Amino acid sequence: MGKFGLRGLAQSSARELAPQGVHVTHFVIDGGIRAVDAASGNDERLDPDAIAESYMQLHRQHRSAWTWEIELRPWVERF
Repeated sequence: MGKFGLRGLAQSSARELAPQGVHVTHFVIDGGIRAVDAASGNDERLDPDAIAESYMQLHRQHRSAWTWEIELRPWVERF
């Protein structure tokens, strides 16, 4: 319930603040994050550099196509 509340707050803030040029996005990082010094190629954990790149892509978005929610998860998942 708490996470749903955060999502709702982000969405309502995005609608309220977008006309003022404020970009609000709800990020969901759903998975373990690989240690910076760990060997690459392990797709079971999120790469910190890939997460950072997602944030930079969001920052560079043109306001005509703003994203309000991004969900990041490992490519390989065990269900």
